[in-house]
Amino acid sequence: MKKRSKFESAQRDAENVRLKEIEAAWMGSLSKADADAFAKAVAAAHARPPQGPPATQPPGTQPNPPKREPRPKKEERPQRKRY
Repeated sequence: MKKRSKFESAQRDAENVRLKEIEAAWMGSLSKADADAFAKAVAAAHARPPQGPPATQPPGTQPNPPKREPRPKKEERPQRKRY
């Protein structure tokens, strides 16, 4: 089953081609040293393994207290008087 229509696929392909043109023009406007440094930085970034999700709390910190008191169990609640 297709996820995109022919029009959407063609539009995405045209966007990708245009993006490649813009990227090539930008790299061409840089000096040779700057372009090499940028290419090395990009290669180093791609070589790094992906980082895991960030820790929710720094190690050694106390957890936050609950925002409100927990609701008492049904057996512990006082019964209302019925008249």
